[in-house]
Amino acid sequence: MPELPEVETVTRQLAPHLEGRRLDRVRILDPRWCVPDDAEATEEALAGRTITRLERRGKHLVWRTDGGTLLLHLRMTGTLLVGASPDVPYQRVVLTLDDGTVVRFCDPRRFGTGRWFAADGDADAHLDARLGPEPLGDAFDGAALHAAVVGRRAPIKALLLDQTVVAGVGNIYADEALFHARIHPLRPGAQLTRRQCDALAAGVKRALNDGLASGGATIDDFRHVDGFEGWFQLDFRVHRRAGEPCPECGAAVVKRTVAGRGTYSCDRCQTRPRVRRAGRTVAR
Repeated sequence: MPELPEVETVTRQLAPHLEGRRLDRVRILDPRWCVPDDAEATEEALAGRTITRLERRGKHLVWRTDGGTLLLHLRMTGTLLVGASPDVPYQRVVLTLDDGTVVRFCDPRRFGTGRWFAADGDADAHLDARLGPEPLGDAFDGAALHAAVVGRRAPIKALLLDQTVVAGVGNIYADEALFHARIHPLRPGAQLTRRQCDALAAGVKRALNDGLASGGATIDDFRHVDGFEGWFQLDFRVHRRAGEPCPECGAAVVKRTVAGRGTYSCDRCQTRPRVRRAGRTVAR
């Protein structure tokens, strides 16, 4: 699933094409895209709107218009393509601007969504109720992270994937951030010290900024608006590197499942937490 760097990359690339332009025509080819709203009503609401600003909140693309806000989520396989061929596969929505530019939302697995809000305040309330702080903003630091995980027994990897803890972090960047902070993905949130939370908050920012600098990561379907791939996958430290040597110590990178997601770590650099069982302490 595209995460913060991928969505931010798409937002930055789309902005010069869309900001200040009017949506002349909107065709929703797959009504599932805007459920629970009606596809025809959504087309009518969007047509004629001028796009004033593009933003990102968590993994959402936020299209502000002169009379409402459209929230788009790429989910697992969604892509937004500018100037693509009319016969590009998996089209779900086609948006035509007043200058003739065509933006096509393509999504082979059909999980991506679009939701129209007639009032900007309603869109913001929708996001604020579901998302924690932006990890690259001033509101996210070690203190905020420690407050969010204190007393929680879930593994820290699972907590980083919880969008109410921190917005926009997914599987790739959680693995990379935990490696930077030298924290094992299975360590319960409640066991993290304030110092460890400081290190992890810094690790999150570092991983996300690295991803942004590389135009995001393309493992399967993510594409830039011109169809090109990101290249952060070439610089992963541990993610998807099972069995390869750790770039710091040379030990083999280990893959396991945490919170239902394939998770990668170096068990030498990231010490496994220890638990007490039947009177003895063992590594998890």
